[in-house]
Amino acid sequence: MSTVTTPASEAVRPPVRSARAWAAASPTSPLAPATIDRREPLDDDVVIDILYCGVCHSDLHQVRNEWNNSMYPIVPGHEIVGRVSRVGSRVTKFREGDMAAVGCMVDSCGHCAPCGAGLEQYCTSGPTFTYSSPDPILGGPTFGGYSESITVKESFVLKVPGSLDPAATAPLLCAGITTYSPLRHWKVGPGQRVGIVGLGGLGHMGVKFARAFGAHVVLFTTSPDKVQDGLRLGAHEVVVSRDAEAMKAQAASFDFILDAVAADHDINAYLQLLRLDGTLVLVGAPEHPLPVNAFSLLLPRRNFAGSGIGGIKETQEMLDFCAGHGIVSDIELIRMERINEAYERMLRGDVRYRFVIDMASLRA
Repeated sequence: MSTVTTPASEAVRPPVRSARAWAAASPTSPLAPATIDRREPLDDDVVIDILYCGVCHSDLHQVRNEWNNSMYPIVPGHEIVGRVSRVGSRVTKFREGDMAAVGCMVDSCGHCAPCGAGLEQYCTSGPTFTYSSPDPILGGPTFGGYSESITVKESFVLKVPGSLDPAATAPLLCAGITTYSPLRHWKVGPGQRVGIVGLGGLGHMGVKFARAFGAHVVLFTTSPDKVQDGLRLGAHEVVVSRDAEAMKAQAASFDFILDAVAADHDINAYLQLLRLDGTLVLVGAPEHPLPVNAFSLLLPRRNFAGSGIGGIKETQEMLDFCAGHGIVSDIELIRMERINEAYERMLRGDVRYRFVIDMASLRA
């Protein structure tokens, strides 16, 4: 087991405690047991004993530095659900024993226009991400949820409704809000024809949300064996995108398309499915740029946009919406020591639809 230390001056660092975690030392290293520092709670901090952490495709991208911005050593994980174990003296929204959650961010500047609008994810200075981001308090990188505990500022901690299964709630903190936010922003609802591209961790949540918002939902998948699952999850129709005739039959018929595919694919094939003034929003993050044919946008007038996660207020709204509509992720629970195998399976698409780590296995 390795020990991870951070370089910040002892004169400015708050007291720390050791926590068990799994970390990667380089882009070619497997994840392995490590010991990391977690700060003791400041006055506005909440300490969470992590019970479950979802495994996001971006964890794999970051561990392998596929976006060229990773900080090592890296402890991934930004879909965190756990129980509050300690709170700072000024904390008012949480107390010991509460179920709480942490998503993709743990801080932001708090004073720019996006932060003021509750859009901390678009902070002009850049938010402090839950992992692989400069840690303004301890120095070095922030460390994520593949660990036994985390200390987070109260304003970035979310309440978990008691009716939600905590393990299946974990992926809502990224996969859930990443799909909920654009569907809400573009006002998807009844009377609209909405396409969801890809039935993975993101796509399966997109189907559930679009259906709950009252839209007519069409799922596009390359896998014929996912047709029945798509219907079970709430799609009204499922189109196998490798079927040229089936794709042609959908031309110029959609108000909105949510593209959740993280692999290289033909984006023009989906832009051509939009009707006049229709919008395609990309939430998947392919490794390579996607070529866009100008005429896919020009004729007829179409919109091509992107969307990140949601802000803290919207993420809490999403969790409350899920509680009211009985929505959680479809998950496969794994032990911590299976994480490298889970990454390989995720690359093969061999998960329906989100791995979640049971952190009890880390403490065993």
